[in-house]
Amino acid sequence: MSVPERPPGSSPSEQVRAFDAMYDGGPPPWDIGRPQPSFVSLADQGLLAGRVLDVGCGTGEHALLAAARGLDATGVDAVAAAIDRAQLKARERDLPARFMVWDAFRLADLGEQFDTVLDVGLFHIFSDEDRPRFVASLAAGMSSGGHYYMLCFSDRQPGTMGPRRVSQSEIREAFGAPDWQVDAIDAVTMDTNMEPIRAYQASITRI
Repeated sequence: MSVPERPPGSSPSEQVRAFDAMYDGGPPPWDIGRPQPSFVSLADQGLLAGRVLDVGCGTGEHALLAAARGLDATGVDAVAAAIDRAQLKARERDLPARFMVWDAFRLADLGEQFDTVLDVGLFHIFSDEDRPRFVASLAAGMSSGGHYYMLCFSDRQPGTMGPRRVSQSEIREAFGAPDWQVDAIDAVTMDTNMEPIRAYQASITRI
């Protein structure tokens, strides 16, 4: 299905422009040039299935991971500089992953349903007001029985640098019945190009 490169009527927000500027200064902390180990483990367990969406994909490593395993993979991000690099990686690796500049709040406008959604470091950037909008957008873009795998900063991480910390209770509150079932929340680490940070990996089913 053909979709426009950017949602109709959209324009970059101040936050998106800030992220775009971070790419101009060299790889931002989250851009490690490879998939997160905990998500490689998901792939090794055969848990990535069907049509895969990497939401907030950055430079595309997790969509490319799915494509390398023979899956139909799409990556979306609001930052054009990140998508340009993801598309270049796909060409260099000869992988059929599709990448688009897209608004994570408007997944319904893609007109597609995904069986697996991957999220490394997107959920934790949203304010309390924006979380329900993002979760509703996810629900609109996922098939019934689909799985959402999310990696975020956890409240176990000391200090205040970086994104806001997320508690397990906040994850469960955001993804409640009747639309969602939280299957597991595991304490893991998230690699950065500075040092690993403490994170939660959530496995959530779209009911």
